[in-house]
Parts: sequence; C-alpha cells; structure tokens
Amino acid sequence: MRKTVLTAMTVLGAGIALALSTGLSTAQPETGRWQQVGDDVKSGISGLTVTSRSGDDLRALVVRDNKRPGENRIAEVTHRPGRPAEVSAMTWLSGAEPVDLEAVDAVPGTSDEYVAVASRGLAYHLKLADAGEAVRVLDIAPLPAIGAGDDFESFTLTSRNGKTAALWADRGAGADRPATLYAAAFSVNSYGESKFGAVKKATLRAPYPKGNVRHASDIEVTKSGRILVSSASDAGDDGPFDSAVSDAGKLTVTSTGKVRLSVDRSPELLETFEGHKIEALRCLPGSGLAALGTDDENAGGSLTTRRLCD
Repeated sequence: MRKTVLTAMTVLGAGIALALSTGLSTAQPETGRWQQVGDDVKSGISGLTVTSRSGDDLRALVVRDNKRPGENRIAEVTHRPGRPAEVSAMTWLSGAEPVDLEAVDAVPGTSDEYVAVASRGLAYHLKLADAGEAVRVLDIAPLPAIGAGDDFESFTLTSRNGKTAALWADRGAGADRPATLYAAAFSVNSYGESKFGAVKKATLRAPYPKGNVRHASDIEVTKSGRILVSSASDAGDDGPFDSAVSDAGKLTVTSTGKVRLSVDRSPELLETFEGHKIEALRCLPGSGLAALGTDDENAGGSLTTRRLCD
C-alpha cells in the first residue's frame, strides 16, 4: 500500500486554500474545516464510506472516478482534525479495473465487504484482501430499473429491523432533468451475488445550487430514516464549483423487508458549500456528524465533517 501524507487544506472562503505538499506541514485545520486529500484531477473523492471513528478522527474508504488503466480506483483516508490527512492507495485485484466509480458503502453486518457503483450502473461487491491493502471483486451486477440516460453518482445501504435496503439515484441535470431516486430491498446470497427487490422510484429537484446542477451527487440515510442528498454544480475542471446538502425525505424498511420511499417536493436546504463539488456524503456512526468528500477536478479532493445527521 502506498501511503502519502498530505498537508491540510483550510478554506477560509470560496476557493481560498493553502498549498499542498507531500510532507508534513505546520498548517493545522480546525474541526469542520476542509482538509485536502489530493492535489490533481486523479485524486478527488467521488464516494466514501466511514470504516472507523474515534472522537473527531475517522478512517474512510474512498473511491475515485478514474477511467484509464493503472489509475487509482480506491484508497483509504485517515482524517484527524489538526493533523495532515493520510492517504493510502489500495490495489484493485480482480480483472479489469472499473470505469468511473462514483459511490461506495459498507455491506451491513460485515466488517470487510462493500458495494461500489460506477456511473453507468454496475455494482461491484468488494471484499478487503491482503491485510486491507487491496480489494477483491466478489460479484458484479447491474442496478435494477436503469432508466434512459441515467448517470449514477450516489448509492447507500441501510439496515432497519434486521433488513437491508439500497438507495441510489440518477444525478439529474439542470432544470430539464430532476434526479430520480431508486430504493429496493437488498441482500447478498451465499455466492456473494447482490440481489435487489422490487424498486420504488421518486424524482427530486435540489433547492441549491441553481443552473447546471446535479440534483443528487450523493445520498445517505440517517439513523432515523431521513434522506440526505448532496447536490453540486460544475462549470468545468477548473470550476467554479458549488454544493449543498438537503433533507429530502424519508426511507423506511418494515420488519418484513418492505421498502417505502418518500421524497419531499421542497427539500429543506441544510447547508451550502461554495467553492467545492461535494460528491461523497456519509453519516458517522454514533454521531450527528456527516463526512463530506469533494471531487474538485484539477484542484484535487478534500474532506470535512459537518453536523448534518441525527
């Protein structure tokens, strides 16, 4: 595993950042400030899942939307407020590397299995290998009910009443195409194959940003079942970028495994993030904090936490 220690990036306003180096820096980010985890177009965060947490410190598995052979697809990030981030590239062991990974989440009830989703709707069931320095593919399956033109940037798994549900979304595009949210029961059979139940759908229009917005750049379900959605605008590889997180509805899973999806007509805007393109959103276990990751294209990627979850 290749480990890189990066300087923290403290953002005092839109687009203001400290320079990145490959060694330790005296720059010390405060809790809630952005911390840089990459400095170029290949090192952004397109999805993340939190693997462990201690106080304000967290460790996360992140995916990257790289497309060419040999470019990094998955990495481990350690985020400690007041210290530089540590980024460890992981090896993709099984077959052809995926193209354009956009989301990842842990499989409930496991400690070393994950589902990562690519933009065209392929779901990769992954298992840690080589003492956590690599991942191996157990199964590849298409998401169900893919619609014409769907472009997926979000996927999450949630467990309720002993049952698991998947929630994912086509990102949408501007005024003419809202995001489409999909929800279904989820399970893994004895062969490691991902199985989805009957699919429920609903559309969503983000309250912010305006203009050429991706209405759903990631999605999360809180402990109480609230649906949090990040939205983002992207004017090109050099920005400007803008993002927000909204409370968009409710997901429930009954004791029999029935999934109910309710999306608000007017989602509640929780917070905006000018200067960043948020593509990763996860609640930290046992906390009201959310981990937010960005893919700021030529400016790399950043990570922060905000009090957005229950």
